[in-house]
Amino acid sequence: MPKKRRDERRQHGELVAEVLAVLWEAGEPMTAQQVNAALDNGLARTTMATILSRLHDKGTLRRIPVTRGFAYEPVHDEAGLVAGRMRRELESDPRRDLVLKRFVSSLSEGDEETLRRLLLEAEGEPE
Repeated sequence: MPKKRRDERRQHGELVAEVLAVLWEAGEPMTAQQVNAALDNGLARTTMATILSRLHDKGTLRRIPVTRGFAYEPVHDEAGLVAGRMRRELESDPRRDLVLKRFVSSLSEGDEETLRRLLLEAEGEPE
């Protein structure tokens, strides 16, 4: 990944997205030093450790003790993370039915059909 100059500001969440992409690609727990090396963006190891720790506190990452610290791995894959954000957004509005109605009405025909199929599949699953 290209290095950024210190005076260039990241967009909100850009670094977090890069960190998660590295962890998903790795497919195994990584330490702050390993993530930092993979990103190759000149951040201090302690800065990366703070980012990983905050993601752990939010429930985004699982932390595994290693020799001198922790290794981290994502709790969910990318689709699971997006689904969780969608669920939190839905839960944050008391007019859930209106939010769902607007969401469904904005779907493409293909996405609407996929949603119908998934709902029917879920209906048939034992509880």
